[in-house]
Amino acid sequence: MNQTSSPSALSRVWAVIRKLTVVAFVVPGALVGAVLAFVTALLLITAQVNAMETTVNGWSVTMTCGKASNDILVRAGCAQALPMVNLPQEAVYWTATVDGAGQALTGAHDYVLHFPPGGLPPNNAFWSLTMTIAPGYLVANPIDRYSLGDRSGLVPNADGSIDIYIQQAAPAGHEANWLPSPSGNFKLWLRVYQPGSAILTGAYHVPPVVEVH
Repeated sequence: MNQTSSPSALSRVWAVIRKLTVVAFVVPGALVGAVLAFVTALLLITAQVNAMETTVNGWSVTMTCGKASNDILVRAGCAQALPMVNLPQEAVYWTATVDGAGQALTGAHDYVLHFPPGGLPPNNAFWSLTMTIAPGYLVANPIDRYSLGDRSGLVPNADGSIDIYIQQAAPAGHEANWLPSPSGNFKLWLRVYQPGSAILTGAYHVPPVVEVH
């Protein structure tokens, strides 16, 4: 005995099919929209980071972060570039991933950071130079030294200048001024706490990191 579907049953079937068709079009569109929104946000944040940074001698710095008046885009840029940052009057942070010639910093080369006489970062507290590798880890080294600064007992040259040696092997006769580097690429962080007026006005520039040939 043959049976046929009632009109109401067919209507329900077609209703389900229509809903599935709508979902099939809407869900991919929503996913594409979400991806586009995410990519757009990343591009905007990256552009904001670039806009608020100043780079001199390979060192990048911003005086924008940490302010309560910053809008949401600036705050997002600061969170990407310098999370948990202080006001500039409390601390200023420089970062470098390239030397003074614009070449990537790598343990395959030896470098010197030369501060001329009277050229150390002006401050009313202290300063420190630190090295990290992606994604922000300190560099393991045989002497367990992870930073150098004004409290490290740096040995000045005869003219009062100071050289910091950034390399894998210990520099003979200059071990006190040695910041050990990894085998691969690395990033330098220079932090100055309670910076002097020359820093806050932008008059002070960190010297370039120079490759030693």
